[in-house]
Order: sequence, then C-alpha cells, then structure tokens
Amino acid sequence: MPIAPLDAARRALANANRVVAITGAGVSAESGIPTFRGGQTGGMEALWKSFDPMTLATPEAFARDPKTVTQWYDWRRQRCREAIPNPAHLALADLERLLYEPSAHAEGVSSSPRRFTLLTQNVDRLHQRAGSTNIAELHGNIVHWRCSATDQPADIPEGPFPSCPMPSPHAPGAFLRPGVVWFGEALPEAALRTAFEAVHAMAEGDIFLSIGTSALVYPAAGFIELAQARGATTIEVNRDPTPLSGRVDFSLMGRAGEVLPALVAVNGRTTL
Repeated sequence: MPIAPLDAARRALANANRVVAITGAGVSAESGIPTFRGGQTGGMEALWKSFDPMTLATPEAFARDPKTVTQWYDWRRQRCREAIPNPAHLALADLERLLYEPSAHAEGVSSSPRRFTLLTQNVDRLHQRAGSTNIAELHGNIVHWRCSATDQPADIPEGPFPSCPMPSPHAPGAFLRPGVVWFGEALPEAALRTAFEAVHAMAEGDIFLSIGTSALVYPAAGFIELAQARGATTIEVNRDPTPLSGRVDFSLMGRAGEVLPALVAVNGRTTL
C-alpha cells in the first residue's frame, strides 16, 4: 500500500470533527466468520455447502422449512459466539474513544466532544464486544431472537438450541426467528434514522469510512453519496478494489485489521 495516501488519509482523520464509518462482511471475515456468500469448507461448513444462503434468508424459507433455517442460523450464531474481535474492530472502538475525548485546541481549553457513528451491515456483534458503543445495526443481529408471530423478544440459551425450530413462548404454534433482516424485509427504522441523522450532520472536513464493503447497494450507497454531497472526505479500506474505489478520496487496499490500526494513529496515539 502506498505510504502517501495512508499518511494523507491519517492527517484528514486526525483533523475531522465528525466520523461516520460503515462496515461490511470483509471486517468479520478476518475474525474467521464466513462471508454470507462465501465458500464454506470443512466440518459443519461442509454440511451447509449444498445450501444456497440466499434461499435460507427469507421469510418464505422460514415458513416453508423452519427447522432447516433455524439450524443454519443457530450454527452461524455459534460461529459468531466463538469468534473474537480482530484489530479492525479494536481500532474502530479506539477511534470512537479518541473522538469522544475533549480536544485541547488552544491554551489547554477543551472543545466540545467530537462525534463518531458506526454503521454496520454485520450481524455478529463483534463491534460491541470490541468496545464500540454508538452503533446502528442496519441488518439487525443474530444474538437476539424474537417470536415470529408477535415480534416479542425471547430469551435463548447461549449454547446450541436444544431443538429446531425453537417454540415461541409468546404465541401457540409460533417459533423463534433470528433478529436479522431477511431478504424482502425492511431495515430497522431506528438504525436507518441513526444512520441518516449522522450523515446529514456531516460537513466539510468530516470523514466517511467504508470498510470491508463495496457500499454500492442502497441504502449504504446513499450514505456515502450524501456524505460526499455534504463535503465529507471519503476513505475506503478494502482488501481488493471495488467499484467504489474510483469514487472515494482515498482508497486504501489491504486487510482492515492491518490498515485501520495504522490509519487510526492520530494525535500521537495508536490503537493497539
């Protein structure tokens, strides 16, 4: 990765008053969580290799075969529980802490705290475990499950489900479903509101980070377009070039777990 773009992006980040970051599957992949559309090999992965995830992640699939869909999501839930946050997760958590610390700009007088919002398309909750707090989960999460009939939340065991599907305690004949957004479902209103409010508040000199995702599918594509219209500097961190690479101010190629700790080395401090 060229040194100059990283240094320039680091300087821009160090001077930003507000940062909005969006993360995708590429970040979680570095913690060993298979990407949604990625290949699955070995162990339990081999069991699911013949299944197309696109056919399991719909309300219709759950209605048709709740046992198989529940088994698949429970397997993914266990994979997420076993995973640990990687340096990319930790760097973003550290960035949030840095941005909320008062900044002494003159004569030792502290300014008002700066702002950081993390938008994630991941459902594994690794960002929370790394220490991030101001998070909008655009696709829900796999940790919380709810009644398929009433949408009421329900307690679930930490370990594998004793039976699949899991009966709901809230409605006779109903089952528990994961708290993720399935194809054909609307994104959570609260998460979308948080995302749009954060991006609308951006101004010239602020930073929009796109990490481990192409951010080309709406509403994610809309966030970066709006940030650019507001005058924010845009930075992409991705292992491989994406269609977004030619549209951002800085495109930093490499593993997020390597690039982000170097990028978030602001004010003489490092993340790790």
